[in-house]
Amino acid sequence: MAHTPEHATSPSPAPGAEEEPSALRSSSGRAGFLGAMFLMATSAIGPGFLTQTTAFTVQLGAAFAFAILACVLLDIAIQMNVWRVVGVSGRRAQTLANSALPGSGFLLAALDVFGGLVFNIGNIAGTSLGLQAMFGLDIRVGGAISAAIAIAIFLVRKAGVAMDRVVILLGLLMIALTAYVAITSSPPVGDALIQTVAPETVDFLVITTLVGGTVGGYIVYAGAHRLVDNGVRGPENVPAITRASINGIAITALMRVLLFLAVLGVVTQGASLDPENPTASAFEFALGTAGEVMFGAVIWIAAITSVIGASYTSTSFLKVFGSWVTHWERWVVVGFIVISTAIFLALGTTPVNLLIFAGGFNGLILPVGLGLLLWVAARRSDLMGGYRYPRWLIVIGVLAWLTTVYLGYQSMAGLGELF
Repeated sequence: MAHTPEHATSPSPAPGAEEEPSALRSSSGRAGFLGAMFLMATSAIGPGFLTQTTAFTVQLGAAFAFAILACVLLDIAIQMNVWRVVGVSGRRAQTLANSALPGSGFLLAALDVFGGLVFNIGNIAGTSLGLQAMFGLDIRVGGAISAAIAIAIFLVRKAGVAMDRVVILLGLLMIALTAYVAITSSPPVGDALIQTVAPETVDFLVITTLVGGTVGGYIVYAGAHRLVDNGVRGPENVPAITRASINGIAITALMRVLLFLAVLGVVTQGASLDPENPTASAFEFALGTAGEVMFGAVIWIAAITSVIGASYTSTSFLKVFGSWVTHWERWVVVGFIVISTAIFLALGTTPVNLLIFAGGFNGLILPVGLGLLLWVAARRSDLMGGYRYPRWLIVIGVLAWLTTVYLGYQSMAGLGELF
């Protein structure tokens, strides 16, 4: 088969690309790219992201800046590969996996959907904590109200457009609120900049944990699958797909840097944060009573957008099990949210062990899915319409994959301790 140059254009999607219309399709222009970028970013920025970033800032201080930089570089290597393979082929990750290794796509889909469901329970719990901090609502009432809001977004007539606009607007608001706290806490920016390249402490486990939390499990596929659903596919879109994949990580990194600086400013002033809810206590130290409300708004936005991202992406993986999922897509998403909420309401609290278990799954899913997609990129150009994949991108992808294997090993060790 003839090879297509890296930046060649093609008038049509690759043969076998998924053409079924999505009930959640949005526009394929600039709005489609922005929606994909913010869906990926806000899917990564959930309640665990906030707590994790705060805890590591307390642990490492300004040296955490180096871990953030290393994480961003690895995230970009992973995200660029996943988005390009999925985008050029026009096929979702599980479909490509099945084509490369029959049956592997079903396994990948099952892992992602299960992990997404467990994380979504935690996301619902996060929304309840946010409404409790802002309005004093009971956590079950807050969780039910938040779930109803998420369901309403998917039931409007143009659900795809609504979803994209909601995650973009809420994502920008969350970043603005966190930036305000960061400025108020007066962090030692100079020290953080120095330790970005010359850290006093390097913790590789922290770096791998950050990578798993940013692009692990379903998260890395959220934006890529959104592009496919929006009709953005084929070699002619490679430059735009590449920019979107990097910008999605940049949005996530910006939020992490702002939260890091906000907490760093508080810690350097001698604050002792509550280990049960360190992010809330950091916001309260910086802004007083208003900080608690600010924290409530930030965690609610982080959690509700993660509910949207996890529900949408998990449903996109379910499509491998039959065309009926595409036909009833918005109702499958609604069912996913309802099940997540029902489990949360039955438990009445954040299921800590389940979240730890799902975190371990993140580390296991990432090398499996990334490895399959890199194999497609290197050896199966027929699945990508003859597109010649750049070798330099495969090289950095393999290096990133080796890191995810280590992350997977750490995850298995963690699961062993849990059980």
